[in-house]
Amino acid sequence: MKEMMVGSAAPVGPVGRWGAAPPQALLERMKDYGQEGAFALWDELSPEDRDLLVRDIESLDLSRIDRIIRRSLGSQVLVNVVNLLSTGFLAPLVEPVPESSVSRVEDRSSEDKERWWKKGLRAISEGKLAIVLLAGGQGTRLGISDPKGCFNIGLPSGKSLFQLQAERILCIQKLAAQSNDTPSNILPIHWYIMTSPFTHDVTRKFFESRKYFGVEADQVTFFQQGTLPCVSDDGRFIMETPYRVAKAPDGNGGLYSALKSKKLLEDMSARGVKYVDCYGVDNALVRVADPTFLGYFIDKGVSSAAKVVRKAYPQENVGVFVQQGRGGPLSVVEYSEMDAAMTTEINQSTGRLRYCWSNVCLHMFALDFLNQVANSLEKDSVYHLAEKKIPSIHGCTMGLKLEQYIFDAFSYSPSMTLFEVSREEEFAPVKNASGAAYDTPDTAKLMLLRLHSRWVVAAGGFLTHSVPLYMTGVEVSPLSSYAGENLEAICRGRTFHAPSEISF
Repeated sequence: MKEMMVGSAAPVGPVGRWGAAPPQALLERMKDYGQEGAFALWDELSPEDRDLLVRDIESLDLSRIDRIIRRSLGSQVLVNVVNLLSTGFLAPLVEPVPESSVSRVEDRSSEDKERWWKKGLRAISEGKLAIVLLAGGQGTRLGISDPKGCFNIGLPSGKSLFQLQAERILCIQKLAAQSNDTPSNILPIHWYIMTSPFTHDVTRKFFESRKYFGVEADQVTFFQQGTLPCVSDDGRFIMETPYRVAKAPDGNGGLYSALKSKKLLEDMSARGVKYVDCYGVDNALVRVADPTFLGYFIDKGVSSAAKVVRKAYPQENVGVFVQQGRGGPLSVVEYSEMDAAMTTEINQSTGRLRYCWSNVCLHMFALDFLNQVANSLEKDSVYHLAEKKIPSIHGCTMGLKLEQYIFDAFSYSPSMTLFEVSREEEFAPVKNASGAAYDTPDTAKLMLLRLHSRWVVAAGGFLTHSVPLYMTGVEVSPLSSYAGENLEAICRGRTFHAPSEISF
């Protein structure tokens, strides 16, 4: 960022609370970190704006921010050097995920799935599972300014993503109660919802105005992820206005520091939680608090796990799981970090892509591991650098946002496994506005309607439709069925016209 120095001939502004110069102690601290440029326009500010600038800077944890900037910039330099020395982007550094680390759909028996389902329901009924929802994103790419979770993808019911997820929680609570010998003693699943400064108030009001979609208000905790200053290539703060440092949310991996700083890990422990289900808001088919996944996780005894789907095609814009060197931990490589050879490389024994396991932001953690990783990530303080257009006093300028990603935790995991799921049953992302080629509200809606239509037919129901069935279907309320179970009494011998909602 171009520095603006205060010249000796600058007009002296109004004195105000702070006098003609910035507070000396604060100015010296900013000089210690090379950030005194934030005061460059001090002489031109009104007393009120000077007060805003001082309060803005005083709100920053300068020593922590300086450590993050230095280590993140230094880490990026190291990565660039390694990439220059290597023949490919990351080829010498990573290996495909070993087959032993993946539970594949075709390898599971019906006995396995039933055992995991029952084990997961028991753990839920005992209050051992908490849910964390990553809901900090706005729906700007969807054409709305509201949080993504408020979005209605056009289902017959008109339900938002938030409502679909809340009702799935209610359904699982009911199933867990029915599976327990003492259903009256069932503890509700606590739902922790991470927002950002841009979505927090709107999200809370959305839930409050709709009476939490039937979930008890005291089983929901809203909390905000942190923000960090946006910086130039040399690590200097970018000023959004003469009296405010430009800031941005610290990525969905900001979850870990937020859980720690807001003492939510302690809150989970006090509630008896042992396992944490974590997912992103923009998946219309997400199985929140999935008992099968939880039962599998408990069975394996690992510290972390992730649901994965196979890449649909080599150029699909998804990150993939890899192993960090032979025998190393699992981690995620973003699609932008993969060269063409790595993207298209085929496993000769299977005929499938070598790097095929897509990260779809559906994770399970042991609470003990979350405590460990929150401390480790804070200690290491290495963030990803995302080059973006930043609003500044010079107009929109290119700068760096400092972000952690949810999958950064996996490198610290002493034991991790991947759990393959069917894309058609569990992954319908809502990322782009209608009219785009993929991941739109329309594509997500059709995936849900088609899945639920298969449930109805499997339960003995019939469908009529006035448009081709591949363009429509029926919607089964999450309050009636979580994953297609218990529909025979509702559907057998009955005919339903598509599109419509089935709710009993």
